Amino acid sequence: MSLDYARINELAENYKQDMSTFLREIVASPGESCDEERHINRIAEEMRKLGFDKVEIDPMGNVLGYMGTGKKIIGFDAHIDTVGIGNIENWDFDPYEGYETENEIGGRGVSDQCGGIVSAVYGAKIMKDLGLLTDEYQVLVTGTVQEEDCDGLCWQYIINEGKVRPEFVVSTEPTDGGIYRGQRGRMEIRVDVKGVSSHGSAPERGDNAIYKMADILNDIRSLNNNDSTESTQIRGLARMLEEKYNPEWKEANFLGRGTVTCSEIFFTSPSRCAVADSCAVSLDRRMTAGETWESCLEEIRQLPSVKKYGDDVKVSMYDYARPSYKGLTYPIECYFPTWVIPSDHKVTSSLEDAYKNLYGTKRLGNEETMKVREGRPLTDKWTFSTNGVSIMGRNGIPCIGFGPGAEAQAHAPNEKTWKDDLVRCAAVYAALPSEYCK
Repeated sequence: MSLDYARINELAENYKQDMSTFLREIVASPGESCDEERHINRIAEEMRKLGFDKVEIDPMGNVLGYMGTGKKIIGFDAHIDTVGIGNIENWDFDPYEGYETENEIGGRGVSDQCGGIVSAVYGAKIMKDLGLLTDEYQVLVTGTVQEEDCDGLCWQYIINEGKVRPEFVVSTEPTDGGIYRGQRGRMEIRVDVKGVSSHGSAPERGDNAIYKMADILNDIRSLNNNDSTESTQIRGLARMLEEKYNPEWKEANFLGRGTVTCSEIFFTSPSRCAVADSCAVSLDRRMTAGETWESCLEEIRQLPSVKKYGDDVKVSMYDYARPSYKGLTYPIECYFPTWVIPSDHKVTSSLEDAYKNLYGTKRLGNEETMKVREGRPLTDKWTFSTNGVSIMGRNGIPCIGFGPGAEAQAHAPNEKTWKDDLVRCAAVYAALPSEYCK
């Protein structure tokens, strides 16, 4: 089938106001993790109105909309939960009332990540309008929950319990006009240290857990900051960019080095006049290619200060077990694997071809967004984490990213997105399955 790219783009442009209205109506309601029901219901309503062949809300609360009835499933995923608004004093407008101009839409969640579901729903509608759906494939558009709390949990449920396994999935997270083929992984680590309390007037009688933790935190900072010099007692995470330490060093250089930082600290003490008898910290660990949850836990356990304090230190990984808005709890460990799809993979080249046949070889934007997009490669990677950690990272289903909005808008006050991004993404989504099935 020869694709009429001009017609695809024309239809996407024609749907610009419909998409804008749809997006504003989604984000008019709060939709934080575990409270997404209003978002989900509004999306399901739009899918039914546009003629999706099947629309269902699964027991976790994800909405799945199918267009077509072909053999292969090609997925488009958008998490539709948002973070909170933070300090309202940092906002210049009401986060839920939002605003709309000729070019922009403002509101909590318009870039991260409800704009993606809007473009995906209308991309499927364009496929139907133009008769692009064949017996070879059907399109699945998912509006998924709890991503901000636990990236990928929704897709663990969809794959393992719903028995849905697409040929590949497009993540519609914001990509600043680019195509993203991977991301660093992450995990949430906890370090617990035991101490012994005593009266604060005689600290030598106790064993201060906070002081022990201070030694450990200095080693953790060195792990993050040091280079790979072999004479250094603690070789830094930068070593994973080198071939001698990492067989996957090429992709590690593409994704960027791993990092570790302390994100939370806790303690117990009988009073403010006593020595602390326990201390714990949370670590945010970002992983590049070649790193695993086992290797990340072990490198903490092998730090000099951790070994020094022996059995008084416990290094573990957090678990997540929070009920969805439908009351379903689906426990999982807080490990979100690195993933990267090869640059020469059929999915990568198909998405690149769809984009290039519509818009050329460079990222597009407006006067404001081009300041960030201009000069960046068309095909790149995310700095943050996405549902791809489950889709490809845990389950090996090819995943690639292309979505409306800007990464810098994620979790920021005065969040906004751009109508032209919605249009371009809908058009590329509409063309992609036919490109892939050529």
